[in-house]
Amino acid sequence: MIRVLIVDDEWMVRAMLRTILGTAPDVTVVDEASDGEEAVRRARAHDPDVILMDIRMPRADGLTATERLAGRYRVVVLTTFDLDEYVQAALRHGAVGFLLKDASAAEMLGAVRSAARGDAMLSPKVTRRLLHRFANTGRAEAERRLDVLTAKEREVLVAVGGGLSNTDIAAALHMSEATVKTHVSRILTKLSMTNRVQAAILAHRAGLLDDG
Repeated sequence: MIRVLIVDDEWMVRAMLRTILGTAPDVTVVDEASDGEEAVRRARAHDPDVILMDIRMPRADGLTATERLAGRYRVVVLTTFDLDEYVQAALRHGAVGFLLKDASAAEMLGAVRSAARGDAMLSPKVTRRLLHRFANTGRAEAERRLDVLTAKEREVLVAVGGGLSNTDIAAALHMSEATVKTHVSRILTKLSMTNRVQAAILAHRAGLLDDG
């Protein structure tokens, strides 16, 4: 069972999210919080697997709370603001996913499940914007950064850049899921990154998926 903490300053949004998550037999909402300070307390009290985190809230905002929680908890940022600076800031602060509040119920549940598995999840609209903005900039620098990777790690990175989950990568590259997780962890460490989305963007910037 995936344990979820919902964080949003609007009670109607929290109720909507609780209703959506309640339709899934493998997901349970363990608590709610209305601001970043409360989110930190509730997370430490209930130890959720995934935190759905709003950005604009009173006292401590979602980005501040994410920075405090992301080292231990998997945070999916949920917002109405699809601005690039919010996406980049959320990823820098350690979020593993980013969804707009107009996402479908299936997308929201998919984000929670992906985060629980240790995969990253971005709204398709946000993903397109990020890749459009970054894919064709700084290619030489991106290629230089990838020099530290082994051939197998680059192969895994291409799959990550293609949006594949660990399970899909394992099937595509004929290796165990545990081995994929090890490769992804090493890639992130070598590239000094905190999540798969950052690695995927770098892969696109370096042109690794140009022939795909």
